[in-house]
Amino acid sequence: MNLHIVISIAKQELVLLDGITELARWPVSTATNGPGEKDGSLCTPRGRHIVAEKFGAEAPVNAVFVGRRATGETWTPELAAEHPDRDWILTRILWLEGLEEGRNRGDAVDSKQRYIYIHGTPDSEPIGEPASHGCIRMRNADVVELFDRVPEGTPVDIEEGAA
Repeated sequence: MNLHIVISIAKQELVLLDGITELARWPVSTATNGPGEKDGSLCTPRGRHIVAEKFGAEAPVNAVFVGRRATGETWTPELAAEHPDRDWILTRILWLEGLEEGRNRGDAVDSKQRYIYIHGTPDSEPIGEPASHGCIRMRNADVVELFDRVPEGTPVDIEEGAA
């Protein structure tokens, strides 16, 4: 298989491909602040990446992660009400690493050092429109399916235009 992921910021979509054959397409949410690579910008980085590491293989749906570790909590509206300022990272994490030196790798533009993930989000959060702090958010069922289908090392292209 020749798996790779293409994320369109314009369409708010993630497409899983095998070569040129589309295997799946899901809505996502990228950064409220739009595209950008600078550390601290809260923007979604563009360019060529890989899935560097995966976390949460055995975690239940809605498991809460902090620092890529399951906290033992399960997201509920009540938990969300107790922690209104949390950026919820749920269910699965695919940690991205930039491959383009000076664009999304190294110095103040390093996607991995910025902790850019593809991850689950509460089902109450908007999907299909920019709403994240830089990561690519997916519905929990969708991120589980993606997680189960791609290995570490899978290429990921994040583009401003269409996927």
